[in-house]
Amino acid sequence: MRPNNLTANVTARLLAALFAVLAALAIPASAQANHITATLVAEKPAAPGGEVLLAIAMQPEKGWHGYWVNPGDAGLGLTLEWTLPKGAKAGELQYPVPQTLLVQGLMNHVYEHAYAVLVPLTLPADAKPGTTLPISAKAQWLACTEAICVPEQADLQGAVTVGEGASDPRFSAWRAALPAPLDRAGTFAVTPKGLSLAIPFPASAALERPHFFIDGDGLVDYAAPQAFRRKGDLLIVDLARAKVPSAEQPTMVSGVLSLGEGRGGIALAAKAGQVPDGGAPLAGTAAPAFSAAALIAAVLGALAGGLILNVMPCVFPILSLKALALARGNSAHARSEGLAYTAGVVLACLALGAAMLALRAAGEQVGWAFQLQDPRVVAVLLLLAATITANFAGLYELPGLSVERGAGAMGAFGTGLLAAFVATPCTGPFMAAAMGAALLLPTWAALAVFAALGLGLALPFLALGFIPPLRRLLPRPGGWMEKFRRFMAVPMGFTALALGWLAWRVGGPTFLAVLAGTAVLLLGALAAVGVTQRKGKPVALLFAIAALIAIGGIVGLPPAKPATAREASLLAAQPFSEEVLARARASGKPVFAYFTADWCLSCKVNESTSIEREATRDAFAKAGVVVLVGDWTRRDEAITRFLTAQGVAGVPLYLWYPAKGEPQKLPQVLTPETLPGLAGGRGQ
Repeated sequence: MRPNNLTANVTARLLAALFAVLAALAIPASAQANHITATLVAEKPAAPGGEVLLAIAMQPEKGWHGYWVNPGDAGLGLTLEWTLPKGAKAGELQYPVPQTLLVQGLMNHVYEHAYAVLVPLTLPADAKPGTTLPISAKAQWLACTEAICVPEQADLQGAVTVGEGASDPRFSAWRAALPAPLDRAGTFAVTPKGLSLAIPFPASAALERPHFFIDGDGLVDYAAPQAFRRKGDLLIVDLARAKVPSAEQPTMVSGVLSLGEGRGGIALAAKAGQVPDGGAPLAGTAAPAFSAAALIAAVLGALAGGLILNVMPCVFPILSLKALALARGNSAHARSEGLAYTAGVVLACLALGAAMLALRAAGEQVGWAFQLQDPRVVAVLLLLAATITANFAGLYELPGLSVERGAGAMGAFGTGLLAAFVATPCTGPFMAAAMGAALLLPTWAALAVFAALGLGLALPFLALGFIPPLRRLLPRPGGWMEKFRRFMAVPMGFTALALGWLAWRVGGPTFLAVLAGTAVLLLGALAAVGVTQRKGKPVALLFAIAALIAIGGIVGLPPAKPATAREASLLAAQPFSEEVLARARASGKPVFAYFTADWCLSCKVNESTSIEREATRDAFAKAGVVVLVGDWTRRDEAITRFLTAQGVAGVPLYLWYPAKGEPQKLPQVLTPETLPGLAGGRGQ
């Protein structure tokens, strides 16, 4: 058993526990038919003390597959427990060249066809010619489709004749499927982005869509694209580092280089050394490891997530006022402003997404809404929310947000940028999964996901611009619009207060005090702007003073000293770490792990309605549930790595680990009955 990273470790432990339960209950493996049929055969007779090749022939049913020795992001290879004659010895398992299989962003190393694992067997030196030696093995493996996995086992029986005889003709094909050993060692080097290997490979040799299957744990990201380049008689492959990297530096890297579908492969080892730069990229080898279905699902999820953001309290007031202002214009203006607004929103989402991808490429552990983990960004958002609240309350007029006086296409574009920026504290349903999928896609596809998020956010405003009947559904303009704008100051004011609380959480009390003082001075300057505007005098200088106050306040903020203690939890939650999770699971108790941040509105709603409740506490106490909480308010590389390993790029994330069985990823929107129901037995 060779778990290769966090996912494989969890999978392996679950399978081991399941096998143990089956053994304890004395349920034979043959009680149900296996989806992969295994047979033990010997190639030919052998002399006393000689060596013979055994084969574990595996025949998967259609749609099922087995796993290579390193299964990839999930899975389990073949394990054998031998019963041999005294003096006989079985060697290492020899696997054929595997295939890649990408399922929901996870890269697996599999066999979707009939295959054989070969094992050399040395006969006892005192074996008598003409006798037949019985051999047997208890085999365990994992059989999977793209939807389910089933642990399977079989008691394999075979025999080897001592002497001479004909060979089984099937072994010729099975031996040919093994990777050919490379007679020279390659070199590898650890890079900021992962690993680079230099493999001796003739420049004249043909190569089509190669893939390197690494035989190592926690070294590379299996699902990331592999980039190949040729430099003379060297083939150089660049591999992205693992999402949950191993703490130990490798001293040797081994694996199998697949030469392309049906072309076989090469088994090789590489020692630490110099890997040359440059070389000619191999056409078609940097193709992104993703499927069209995964990209479409991520784009649709981002589109839906962006659409839902429109009703969040930090975004809805801006959009509602712009919609009313749009209803007053003609169709031509409505279309141009709708397009300008959409351009602003999409550009802002692309900029945030590109910044996140660039930081991750540089080795930073960041996820979606990473900017909110920076206290100064929170300060900017607070001053911005206070500025918008004052505008809605009628303290002063800002042309781009004015109900009476729009600012045309440029104002709509600026409003789009603003709406996308202030939407970042509001992570809605569908977004975490879509953003997590984006991290597994090539850059161009990931940017398409971020653009889809922006399009979803802009879609209602865009529809109002291009569909006149929708504008006619809006109330007719009148004096009530000014009252509505004043009312919209309330949710924006609450957003500003929430950001103030967040500033205290991420920056500490002194940080908040200085920021609050800056906000008061800024509001005073804006009040002076309003007075001057009502007198009909120029206000450019006053706006400049207000801007200088805001900039000076941000620059002059003291160093952040974040709050370290979380609020008291009804559930007695422990701080999350992978070590604590492993200990909790080893205890045999159910585990509920949730990941949150103070700036995540969805997280806080779920905590108040479904997590921090007496009913949940009582159900968890009765079932002995261990509760772990991962606080992602400030940047935490360990939590970021774990989130990425779970296929998400942000919070909320809710995981339920039953005492027995597979872990579950819960929905992003919890109901009051979700957790008590799981603790009561429906998730056991």
